Amino acid sequence: MATEISARGSQRTIGHEEYSLYSSLSEDELMQMAIEQSLADKTRGPTTAEATLSARANRQPAHFYPWTRSTAPPESSPAPAPMGLFQGVMQKYSSSLFKTSQTAPVDPMLKAIKDGNEEALRAMIKEGKNLAEPNKEGWLLLHEAAYYGQLGCLKVLQQAYPATIDQRTLQEETALYLATCRGHLDCLHLLLQAGAEPDISNKSRETPLYKGTACERKNVEAVRILVQHNADTNHRCNRGWTALHESVSRNDLEVIEILVNGGAKVESKNAYGITPLFVAAQSGQLEALRFLAKHGADINTQASDNASALYEACKNEHEEVVEFLLSQGADANKTNKDGLLPLHVASKKGNCRIVQMLLPVTSRTRVRRSGISPLHLAAERNNDEVLEALLSARFDVNAPLAPERARLYEDRRSSALYFAVVNNNVYATELLLLAGADPNRDLISPLLVAIRHGCLRTMQLLLDHGANIDAYIATHPTAFPATIMFSMKCLSLLKFLMDLGCNGEPCFSCLYGNGPHPPAPPPSSRFNDMPASCKEPSVVQFCEILSAPEVSRWAGPIIDVLLDYVGNVQLCSRLKEHIDSFEDWAVIKEKAEPPRPLAHLCRLRVRKAIGKYRIKLLDTLPLPGRLIRYLKYENTQ
Repeated sequence: MATEISARGSQRTIGHEEYSLYSSLSEDELMQMAIEQSLADKTRGPTTAEATLSARANRQPAHFYPWTRSTAPPESSPAPAPMGLFQGVMQKYSSSLFKTSQTAPVDPMLKAIKDGNEEALRAMIKEGKNLAEPNKEGWLLLHEAAYYGQLGCLKVLQQAYPATIDQRTLQEETALYLATCRGHLDCLHLLLQAGAEPDISNKSRETPLYKGTACERKNVEAVRILVQHNADTNHRCNRGWTALHESVSRNDLEVIEILVNGGAKVESKNAYGITPLFVAAQSGQLEALRFLAKHGADINTQASDNASALYEACKNEHEEVVEFLLSQGADANKTNKDGLLPLHVASKKGNCRIVQMLLPVTSRTRVRRSGISPLHLAAERNNDEVLEALLSARFDVNAPLAPERARLYEDRRSSALYFAVVNNNVYATELLLLAGADPNRDLISPLLVAIRHGCLRTMQLLLDHGANIDAYIATHPTAFPATIMFSMKCLSLLKFLMDLGCNGEPCFSCLYGNGPHPPAPPPSSRFNDMPASCKEPSVVQFCEILSAPEVSRWAGPIIDVLLDYVGNVQLCSRLKEHIDSFEDWAVIKEKAEPPRPLAHLCRLRVRKAIGKYRIKLLDTLPLPGRLIRYLKYENTQ
């Protein structure tokens, strides 16, 4: 393709090849070339594009207001001229430096308002201009004057157009509303004296009085003026809040006093049944709370979900508010819709001071009726200090969760101890066990959870306080202890449990023996997965668990460990298959062949006579140290 170059005045059109000539240049070099070309172009006069830009800059500006709109037809924009290389570079790298900014159009009437030029407005009115025509947002010049606080202009417009005093914008805002929002008290006073209605609300149903209390700046005088002109102190916005609700949330005592003296109801409720006192307790506004209580507000007020003011104060940890409410006789035994008391939520939040205040006034009967103990909530959130306070107050450490609450948990947990073990909180576990917690009350033993976590300290604590080392899971029955099933993947943990007396005999009592085994059922990972039929779940055999892919590679070592703790047993056909699958495991098969050594059988007999709950007392027997070590399996790896 040949290079295509055409000249039209000073403008050039360049083909693809010419661009490739400059592709190797840096940005700084291109910039320098563009500046030089620009200086050269200025000696030849303006281009077509520059002339067009100049013509546009001299055009009359359009106005914002309908009464000053330009009647001139819009000019048709000329077709853009082709851009040369240097012009393209200039536009890319320095358009922001050479672009001329256009002045924003200013409406003369709006300028007169902003400048407070009353004479200009009077002159326009005498000329017959209509200053009561709204703009596209529905704003009159009256609204503008109220918004900018131009009292003189506002007076001129109000006298010239008295019928527009309550006219609204598209957002349904009156001039009085705008003056109140902006805090222009002189404009507010003028409009009210001229007969402006104080209770006209905007689209959110907010009146000037509501906005006077809701704005960020304190507008006490505005509230006082509006109340003096009989503004409705009980008007509700679209959220159901009154001006009193809003002022209480900001703890503005001056405004609160003006509103109450002006007839505001202290028991006014919003759409959710929330009173101003409830708002004060919820947001921790103690001074407002004292004022409302002094003026007869119900201290035991409850929202539509039955939550009391005391409950909300406890939930948000407002200690001084809780103390005041209790001193005024607030009922600590009112429950919310979930049946929870203030003590429950304080225990959940972990605020020990509030818990200490609630303990003397909380009914234990109401706590039992709730179906959940504060101990559960403190243990669930690892609030150890609260847990200590509750245990010192003699709360029932073995209080179970109500069935409907236990169903909310997949594992059907019931005891506070279970929560502590699930959280792997050793300190809380020890506290509860020392207080008498039973480690065998839950559907799934806390010991199984501790085994899953691999926490030896927790396991030892549970076993020392009577946890069943041969624990089973009732909803998922197995032919052997679930403790063995949970510890299969960690041989040292399995040996630890066997040393402490776990029963390994059931692992070798297979229902199918040397006969063919049925295919293993699909595993279930959820404790609430029950078969569709009403049949009882089948009992899972040890060999079936050992056949799982994630366990089968450890089958030989697992069987080897277990054989150290059983007597003469018979391996089923599936266990033999596992042992035969690996050449190095042949010695395990030989180990299982009866008869077992007499010393080993005697050891098992002694351990069985002692019992699994006293196995830790082996050291106290009047036997040689070597024999005790043999009984405790300390001579095996």
